[in-house]
Amino acid sequence: MDIKDICADMAQKATTIDPLGKTLKFCLDDEIMLIDGTGEQNEVSIITGNDIESDCTVTMSLETYGKLQRREVKPFMLVASRKIKVKGDLSIAARLKQLT
Repeated sequence: MDIKDICADMAQKATTIDPLGKTLKFCLDDEIMLIDGTGEQNEVSIITGNDIESDCTVTMSLETYGKLQRREVKPFMLVASRKIKVKGDLSIAARLKQLT
């Protein structure tokens, strides 16, 4: 699964939930995906070039993201083992369960 596939999947899921009200950035290896929930709906995009600020940043490998999406591992275990790092507003990260 590459970043374009992940972004397309996340964009579809993001339209099914209420706007986050904030921004959420995923750093997946060397790729960055942003969910901008500050408007009337959540918008998902791939960020290239300069990094941008976000209210919450979730960092993990593409491999870990794939395991998470396939429900092979539990998010809590990944955070505890530091395979997922969360920085910023943790309340946004808590809503990620709605996107899996």
